[in-house]
Amino acid sequence: MAKVHKKAAKRKPEASPKNPKNYVASVGKAFAVLRSFTSEAFELTLSEVAARADLDRGTAFRLIQTLIELGYLQPVPQSRRFRLGLACLDLGYTVLSHGSLRAIVEPLLRDLVPDVGDAASLGILDGGDVIYLARVGAGLDRHKMDRRPGSRIPAYSAALGHVMLAHLPRDEQIERLEARPRVKLSERTLTDLDALLARLDLVRKKGHAVSDGENAYGLRTLATPIFDAQGVVIGGLSVTIDAMRMDMPAFRDQALPRLTQLTRQVQDIAIKSGLSG
Repeated sequence: MAKVHKKAAKRKPEASPKNPKNYVASVGKAFAVLRSFTSEAFELTLSEVAARADLDRGTAFRLIQTLIELGYLQPVPQSRRFRLGLACLDLGYTVLSHGSLRAIVEPLLRDLVPDVGDAASLGILDGGDVIYLARVGAGLDRHKMDRRPGSRIPAYSAALGHVMLAHLPRDEQIERLEARPRVKLSERTLTDLDALLARLDLVRKKGHAVSDGENAYGLRTLATPIFDAQGVVIGGLSVTIDAMRMDMPAFRDQALPRLTQLTRQVQDIAIKSGLSG
């Protein structure tokens, strides 16, 4: 797998608030501090936080100390680094567990694993990322893939991301694809914007997305979109298999009918229940 550059990159400035009169700048800065931490950069120094949040060191220091008092950050023992605190986990669990698709989807995903695939997932889009809301897996331990609920992956690199991006307006597709750096996670990963947009057009036409080693070597994935009553994409379902188990055509022939059937079932329940991602 290609190595991702580990240097903490400075984040793009936050978009201008829609209504500046109602915007509390200090709150925005506090969340910029929290968003500085990622799965790749889960422990940061004061200087790294300041750079990634686009803040001066003094402001970053005061915000960090405030967030520590509130439990949203915690100092790393015997170091000058900080990490997200348990209060962040509480917030995330509340969002993932209450009034969402997760409650109805997670039991249904078990119908696909291990009969159809080695893992099945529910995800939603957040900016340029896919956030996993539910994941059922068995047999992919050797790949060491962390896809627990709440984890993120780049949308440009995954079938689950493609199948949701494909049903957005073109300007929004571009905005989300440009929201984060696009690096090759394998030799098959598409990173060129025009090539990605062409792929999204094909995905929209076919109604499903495929990934054959594009997100990680040795994994094959199929994904389908979930729509609400207005036809707006609100999430996606995917099923993944170890490449050693079968080739892509055989996997698609076996898995796509079952995944499509499950997606329709989830979509019907979501529409009747008024649920969203």
